[in-house]
Amino acid sequence: MADRGRGSARGGPRGAGGGGFKGRHGGPQGSQPTLEKPKREAILDLSKYVNERIRVKFTGGREVTGLLKGYDQLLNLVLDEVQEQILEPEPHTRTLGLTVLRGPTITILSPVDGSEEIANPFLAQE
Repeated sequence: MADRGRGSARGGPRGAGGGGFKGRHGGPQGSQPTLEKPKREAILDLSKYVNERIRVKFTGGREVTGLLKGYDQLLNLVLDEVQEQILEPEPHTRTLGLTVLRGPTITILSPVDGSEEIANPFLAQE
């Protein structure tokens, strides 16, 4: 097999001193500046909604309302006094209590207080 400049198997012409990790992997060969990345901030600031009633809609169409008790950077939520609105086969609500909601499944998040339903402005006028 042709030698491709990588040295032979073990003990090849890599270094005169024998094995060991020198150079790239060794000790303080040179000081490299440490680049600190700026801290990523959350897209949503949910702290103002803690202990407030919020409405959450999920992929698949499920919808719940409850008191926001906690959250994390992945948008996982902890809600208390949760009520699920079920529309099919007939509209009714179901009480779930204390619930953990997974962030990746959430599509819409809105406060209950201060929001009201309006008529759809995009419906064709008859």
